[in-house]
Amino acid sequence: MNPLSSTDAPPLRDTPTVYIVDDDASVNEALCMLVHSVGLGARGFLNAQAFLDFARGDEPCCLVLDVRLRGNSGLSLQDTLNAVGDPIPVIVITGHGDVPMSVRVMKAGATDFLTKPFRDQDFLDAIAVSLERDRARRAAKRANQDVATRFESMSQREREVMALAASGRMNKQIADELGISEVTVKIHRGSAMRKMQARSFAELVILAHRLGIAQTQGSECARVRDMPLAGDKLRRLIEV
Repeated sequence: MNPLSSTDAPPLRDTPTVYIVDDDASVNEALCMLVHSVGLGARGFLNAQAFLDFARGDEPCCLVLDVRLRGNSGLSLQDTLNAVGDPIPVIVITGHGDVPMSVRVMKAGATDFLTKPFRDQDFLDAIAVSLERDRARRAAKRANQDVATRFESMSQREREVMALAASGRMNKQIADELGISEVTVKIHRGSAMRKMQARSFAELVILAHRLGIAQTQGSECARVRDMPLAGDKLRRLIEV
């Protein structure tokens, strides 16, 4: 079934959107109207598949998900989203909740679990928390992408020096390991700090840990030299 036509007006650019999946059309529409009343975008769906088939925008968002749905259950949809790594914050609602169910959905990553009937303010508070979580995730992703871009601008030798220095090696040790002079090490280290926009060596170490290269030791330095983005850890940071 298509999204609810009466509540699916596209939000303004960057306006947070609340997606609501509930197979009770009257409840769905009422919740969408409540969301609209506080200036947020809302789009309702009557089943899980309609939501999965919908091409979401890139604005901050969260999902309000009823447990009991025709076809796939809300719990099944939550599992599907987790399986594909979809980071959308989920608020689970139900008219038939119990403690085991609440424990299950919270362990699966839900930001809140509300039992119908719930107060409008409790619902809006849960949405506020979920949207803030999504904003924080997006901000972290942008920051990680920025760090990745800086790292990619460095030469292979600068990456090696950064990795070894951040792992606690002295300049002489780095020079001996890489077969270069201490003066050259200092030049590469200074260049790495400039390109990474590190205001201090301590900040460079923090960035190296975020990149996953700070623990590189000995012969493992070749791993940094041969990997354009310092490995899976950085790729995971960017894809969050």
